[in-house]
Amino acid sequence: MLVAPATIGLLTPFSTFAGEANLNEISKYSNLEQIDLANAFVNDEPNYNSLLAGGEGLVDSDSPDGSFSETTSASFSVDASIGAIDGDSTTEKTVAAYQFNIGLSTSFTGEDSLDIAIDSGSDSAATADDPLAFDTGASLQVDGVTYSFPLGGMSMLVGFDTDISSVFTGACTYSAFTDYMSNCGTDLSYVAGGGVTAAGSYAFDSGFSLAAGVSSTADSSVGIMTKEGDDYYGIEAAYTADSWGVAVAYASDDNATSAETTYWGVNANYSFDIADISVGYETEETSGIDKSGYFVGVTFPEVGPGSVSIAAGTSANYKDSETEYMVYEASYSYPVNDGLTITPGVFVEEKSGDDLTGIIVKSSFSF
Repeated sequence: MLVAPATIGLLTPFSTFAGEANLNEISKYSNLEQIDLANAFVNDEPNYNSLLAGGEGLVDSDSPDGSFSETTSASFSVDASIGAIDGDSTTEKTVAAYQFNIGLSTSFTGEDSLDIAIDSGSDSAATADDPLAFDTGASLQVDGVTYSFPLGGMSMLVGFDTDISSVFTGACTYSAFTDYMSNCGTDLSYVAGGGVTAAGSYAFDSGFSLAAGVSSTADSSVGIMTKEGDDYYGIEAAYTADSWGVAVAYASDDNATSAETTYWGVNANYSFDIADISVGYETEETSGIDKSGYFVGVTFPEVGPGSVSIAAGTSANYKDSETEYMVYEASYSYPVNDGLTITPGVFVEEKSGDDLTGIIVKSSFSF
């Protein structure tokens, strides 16, 4: 109701001016022989000054070259944290950190997708332990470029700075608070690659899926798929049902001119009425030396307005003869609204000396 009077008030001086203006005098300053006055609110000509609003591209199909297309979208996220870690070797004081991420996506056929990830963050990690592993570097940097498209019944992906696991299904449903718990403790077998990558996946109607790919160092000094370069190979088989799922992954890193390392990772989940359980187990082998690690996590999805997550796992993969050090975490994730989630959490990391204990509050914005 307040908009109409305000609008009329703004338009009144302009209508008075138009009635008093001498168009003959105005024409002296123009080489146009005719002046056409058109209603600015009725214009059949394409509007090339459309705004990019709400993260979506221009919707005018007549837009000139160089503008956003109607199939282009952008998503943004900001994660901010504040907390302290008792026993950290850099500082035990309360510190803050952030990361800013942009995702750009466009389609040319409606079935394909060109995606670009752009990251930024604090100048450097505030603590030596860096449990949340935020992106660092104040300047915006491209973190990955991928193009996915269908090929027959398969979904294909090619890209730069991309992991093979981008096409993996996975079966880990636990939302990790610290980086130690990501991918249910199977991070090495499920985050393979990071260079020039080609991968594909196929999903059967039964819930079964297969995926595989190869990734190679993109360094021009060694070339792609050479003995001097670092090359990765990965394959995954997964099965997803209504209340449970399981996935098995194999990855190989030839370590350039060093000895090859192979990884096997298994993760699974089961959903009960009141809780979701995720587990993970991973092995690695280099020159006959075997190591392994494991993870168990439980999420209670309906605790008040939010959810509670509790997990325990090894901080790395260890040989049988080595002492295993564990990490424990607990967090409560509370969605304030559609664009903001606040997650306070605590973690304990065992060390050969004094253990680390951290209390952190993370705020996640998406828009």
